[in-house]
Amino acid sequence: MNLNFSVPCLFGVEGLCADELKRLDMQDVRAENGRVLFSGAKADIAKANINLRTGERVLLTVGETKADTFDMLFEGVRAMPWEQYVPMDGEFPVKGHSLGSKLHSIPDCQRIIKKSIVERLKAKYKVDWLKETGAKYQVQFAIMDDTAVLYLDTSGAGLHKRGYRPQGNAAPLRETLAAAIVKLSRYRGRGPVCDPFCGSGTIPIEAALAALNRAPGLKRRFAAQKWAWLEAKIWEEAIGDAKSKEYSGDYDIWGGDIDPKSIAAATENAKRAGVLEHIRFETAEASEFRREASNGTLMTNPPYGERVMLQSEAEAIYRKLGAAAKNLDNWKMYILSSHTEFERAFGKKAVKKRKLYNGMIKCDLFMY
Repeated sequence: MNLNFSVPCLFGVEGLCADELKRLDMQDVRAENGRVLFSGAKADIAKANINLRTGERVLLTVGETKADTFDMLFEGVRAMPWEQYVPMDGEFPVKGHSLGSKLHSIPDCQRIIKKSIVERLKAKYKVDWLKETGAKYQVQFAIMDDTAVLYLDTSGAGLHKRGYRPQGNAAPLRETLAAAIVKLSRYRGRGPVCDPFCGSGTIPIEAALAALNRAPGLKRRFAAQKWAWLEAKIWEEAIGDAKSKEYSGDYDIWGGDIDPKSIAAATENAKRAGVLEHIRFETAEASEFRREASNGTLMTNPPYGERVMLQSEAEAIYRKLGAAAKNLDNWKMYILSSHTEFERAFGKKAVKKRKLYNGMIKCDLFMY
């Protein structure tokens, strides 16, 4: 069975996500704004969910239809092969969004799509009522420029929820964005890694997972694991294959934060992720940051002055960090910030910048 998929991702990381999918031997990989498309077999549902570091979720494409009117939407959705995926007792709630289209009322679109799928399944299963007491098959729709695409969400909780971080600090960095920063740094487990604003430990943990080549989805469950048409063997084989590709070694990864509570949370998170032995966390003032090593990689997400402090306070931190970093001539640095005056406050112009989004906050990754 040849299937088509869409992987939503944070703006700015589409290329990284596409590269991941190509390395996983997926077919027809195509990066677009905010998502990456690919095609594959049933087994690739498990493979993508378990291994992707920068994708937000894996959506199975059911079909596409023109949607100039509600009648067109209804008939187009009803023509899609829902019975191939949703069993007679399957639960199939509907959610989605509409952009630049005549059908802009989300509740009305949800109602029409739900009714259409119900009619299709009732006819195929020859029943008058669908109980929806079984596994969940979350339907998602995206209507853009009067074209509707219908999906089934195979992931459940977003892929950034690795299972190791039930608690975070005041402004946590999403795991998928931390993984993107690690990828952009080209860290492969060699040399020291430091994060002087580690918060709940996300960047050091993602760096350790990357160094170990450990699949980020090994410690969680996915919605499609309960789907009747996906055999348990598919998931078992994907997990076994991922584990067989892990590395072993000793890594020099350090995370510091001024808040002892953050360090305690980071330590617990690293323990849950199974990487604590590879990371050293310390309560430390970032402005006093020093390393004895002659070279290494600094990756960090300092306060922006948008959510947890004033911009003037953030600038003061950047100045101190910049002063501390003057002795790191042979180090590579990757610093994420939304502050438009970061380079001025840091005291050095970045060699390169890359636009990324931390949630809804537009940021730059300043590379030195």
